[in-house]
Amino acid sequence: MRAGAGSGDRRGGTAAGLFGAAVLVAGTVLGAGGAYAQPSPAPSGSGSPAGSVAPGGPASPSGSGPVPPSGRAPGNAQGDEDEGDGRRDDGRGGKGDRGGKGDNGNRPGRRGGESPHPSASATGTATTPAAGAPGAPATGTAPPAAKPSGAARPAPAGTVLTAAGAGPDTGLPTSQGLQQALAAVLADKNLGTVGLAVADAADGRLLYGSGENTAATPASTTKLATSIAALSLIPGDTRLTTRVVKNAATGGITLVGGGDPTLTGLPAEQVQIGGVPADPDTAPASLDALARQTAAALKAAGTTAVALDYDVSLYAGGLLHKNHDNENIAAVTPLMVDEGKVDPKSREDAPARVTDPAGAAAEAFANLLKAQGITVQGKAKQATAPAAADAPVLGRVDSPTVARLVERMLTTSDNTLAEALARQAALAAHQPASFEGAATAVTQELARLGVPTAGVVLNDGSGLHTGNAIPPVVLVKLLALAASVDHPTLRPVLTGLPIAGFTGTLGKRFGSTSGAADAAGLVRAKTGSLSGVNTLAGTVVDADGRLLSFALMTRTTAPADTARTAMDRVVARLAACGCH
Repeated sequence: MRAGAGSGDRRGGTAAGLFGAAVLVAGTVLGAGGAYAQPSPAPSGSGSPAGSVAPGGPASPSGSGPVPPSGRAPGNAQGDEDEGDGRRDDGRGGKGDRGGKGDNGNRPGRRGGESPHPSASATGTATTPAAGAPGAPATGTAPPAAKPSGAARPAPAGTVLTAAGAGPDTGLPTSQGLQQALAAVLADKNLGTVGLAVADAADGRLLYGSGENTAATPASTTKLATSIAALSLIPGDTRLTTRVVKNAATGGITLVGGGDPTLTGLPAEQVQIGGVPADPDTAPASLDALARQTAAALKAAGTTAVALDYDVSLYAGGLLHKNHDNENIAAVTPLMVDEGKVDPKSREDAPARVTDPAGAAAEAFANLLKAQGITVQGKAKQATAPAAADAPVLGRVDSPTVARLVERMLTTSDNTLAEALARQAALAAHQPASFEGAATAVTQELARLGVPTAGVVLNDGSGLHTGNAIPPVVLVKLLALAASVDHPTLRPVLTGLPIAGFTGTLGKRFGSTSGAADAAGLVRAKTGSLSGVNTLAGTVVDADGRLLSFALMTRTTAPADTARTAMDRVVARLAACGCH
């Protein structure tokens, strides 16, 4: 146990017991009883059978996975995806959102901002339920709203956040107690302008707020909104399919993008997610497996030479984010390999990206066909029309489930994956799969779920856009939905949150010199960073073993690492007190 985190600092025993008590208080916040829609076994070529734990997630899909005995996650290598030394977010060039992938490694000299799988029909449909699940989309190039698999779509939550009042909640922190406990740490000038909301994660009641209704720039905490909407609109066991079909018009074959940016060209043993080798449940679909299937089908038909084109008609609108820099995010297209990285094995926080991810993916596929004895005639070109709905399928591979993709996106703060999931939400909501359509779909779905959208402005799914605005109380509302026993399909939002001191973008925070080390392992939260903006929203176990949710949003001229450390001390104070 970390020094200073023993029973002397916490009423009621060890952190392990308190963490367990908090989970019980919060219902099924991190645990059993339908934390996920049980994923179906992955189809051939996906390499993603169900049953393993996603990086950064403490519970298995069935809720049977162990919670670490000390309330802390094992220290895995995902910490290298954290905010590093805090020096990256220097705001050079005047771009408010350039901080070298804001949440994921503050390297000196990087530009400021924030970084960084159902079966398909033969119609160009991007998202479909896993094999055997009901609700497969109708034919056409733009799928209808995905239907829930084995469970009803989450209903509006009604009033999830209510004002804390008098009652029998003997262990509940009070507004006065929270105000007194937090006053000193909130006075830290390094925080600048602060908005804060604290709620009881068990029922979502608001316990304390300061500027909680004032909209602020959310940065990557925008991904909480994207995740809630995606999981509400799309069954969690849905997989994103990449296909190869016959092209009757050209006599060749067409590589059809299904919106899976995690499709990889790497051998399985080289695939890592956040610096950690992928387990079978999180391993991405393989482009090589797709090439082998396609080559086998062509050879069986006596074909050894073909023309190749590629279909990217699934998405609409522009490819480039308003603040695109070809590092923090790739061009947003439904066909890419390894998220468009120039070096697919790069461990950089904001790696260089290819300028044409779809063209590069088609070229890589052509080379893999050649290795299988199939000659591609000429250079692959973009298809002039969407693939025919009834085109024979020669090969297909499927991503990990949407639930797993959400976890990955949140843990590593993956901008490219966030925009892909936002577009899947748009398709499910019958909106254009564009930046604008995705923002509309997410906003409308949040309103349907009972989230107050006054003050909410969304322009993207990742949070790179400096024009986004969300009040702290809304972020706490989103966490309350994810924790609610009425919305088990939203649970991956919680299990995907980075763990302080151990995983993802919190892997290198709450360290021994931060003044917040005692809260390591007791905090799970989504980070957010743009130039001058730092946000943190998640859950924390307090000294009485109660699970609290919080949203902390700041704007400051202080160095990013200094501001983040000050924020960590605020959350650590929540962990250290009962605040009665």
